[in-house]
Amino acid sequence: MLIVAAMITLVIPGNDSLKGKRRVVKSLMERVRHKFEAAVAEVGDNDLWQKARIGVALVGNDSQLLNTRLQQIMTFIESQYLAEIIDSQVELCYLEK
Repeated sequence: MLIVAAMITLVIPGNDSLKGKRRVVKSLMERVRHKFEAAVAEVGDNDLWQKARIGVALVGNDSQLLNTRLQQIMTFIESQYLAEIIDSQVELCYLEK
């Protein structure tokens, strides 16, 4: 079994409140969750208005497919024009019995 996990750092330009940030982040997470069936959560920068970190995880048995899917997720996030990705860290883990 393979697990690919990414921590994605977002900038939300023009945002001026935590409430506005929550709306944008929650919207992006729900869209990614439903479109790609990925596990998604806000994992950092909780107190910053214009910056957010989200974690995305996918499970499968083909590393190339998982990496492609993760790239599609990042492209999708940017195509929503709600936030800009400024950094990402990706890790692939192999789990054996």
